[in-house]
This record gives sequence, C-alpha cells and structure tokens, in this order.
Amino acid sequence: MAAAVTIKRTDHKASELRGLAAKSKDGAEVRRLLALALVLDGRSRTEAAEQAGMDRQTLRDWVHRYNDDGLKGLKTRTAPGRVPVLTEQQMAEFKELVAKGPDPEIHGVVRWRCCDLQEEVARRFQVVVHQSTIGKWLHKLEFTQLQPRPFHPNKDAEAQEAYKKTLLAWSGTSFPPRQPVRP
Repeated sequence: MAAAVTIKRTDHKASELRGLAAKSKDGAEVRRLLALALVLDGRSRTEAAEQAGMDRQTLRDWVHRYNDDGLKGLKTRTAPGRVPVLTEQQMAEFKELVAKGPDPEIHGVVRWRCCDLQEEVARRFQVVVHQSTIGKWLHKLEFTQLQPRPFHPNKDAEAQEAYKKTLLAWSGTSFPPRQPVRP
C-alpha cells in the first residue's frame, strides 16, 4: 500500500480549499486544490489522485509544493517569455514618436502606417521586426488603428468654405415634397 501523504500546513481546512477551488479560474489549480482537500479528508493518495485526474506521484509533488509555499505553490506558473526587442526607454521613445505623428518633410508620409513605423524602428533602433509586431506594440500602448483622415498640408480653408456655400446654393436647401406612388 502507498505511504500516506501528509500535509504539514494547517492554514486551510478541506472546506476552505474547496471554496478557493470554486472561485479559481485556472482549471489546473482547481484540480490541485480539490486533490489536497481529499487528502485532508483522509483519503488515500491513490484515491485522491484518481478523483482529481492525476498520478499519485504528481499529487505527492503538489503536496510537497503546498507544504513549502502554501497556496502560491499551487498556482500555475507561466514561462517568462522572450526578452523584449526594445528596451523600456526605446519603447517610450516609440510611443512618443507615434503620438507626435510623422513630419511630412522628414518622413515623407502624412500619417503612420505599420510599414512606415517598421522602417522608422529599423532606422532609429537598428531592430528589424514584422509589421504585425508593430501592430501589437500599438495595441499594447493603447493606440487605435482608426485615424483621422489625413489632410493636405497646403489646403485652403477659405476655398473649402466657398465651395460648400456654392454647393448648397446650387443644390438648394429644401427638397420638394414626396409624391405618393400610384399603382
């Protein structure tokens, strides 16, 4: 017969572990909490492991982790991921660049597109990234891809207003009444 798994921590009772499992959104953590609750109820390691859907050895490992670290030891760990391509300072400069907008004389564009920002990042930081990465950075920095329509730097506001007035005079401001359709 398998040796009994002993839980040395007395921080939580079986009912408290079940309550924590009910509130958790991580399925793996829920299984671990429920398995420990079964062990605290006096079930054998084999029976508790089978009901929680894990191997006896796995349950033993989780009990040891719970004994060492408490509830923090039962949480699912995530890998740290890749090292960011840009440093925090470079990302702050990138954010400022996007917020400021392009200078048509220097950058040759009137609004930023991902391909334009990709070229600018390569020029400024000597880092080559994909356009989708630029889009992810913009999303992370809470920039929207919806942008106001660009305008020509040499536009004439007076000419636009004069055009609007002549357009209204030409089209008329009132519409004729609708005629009923006869069958």
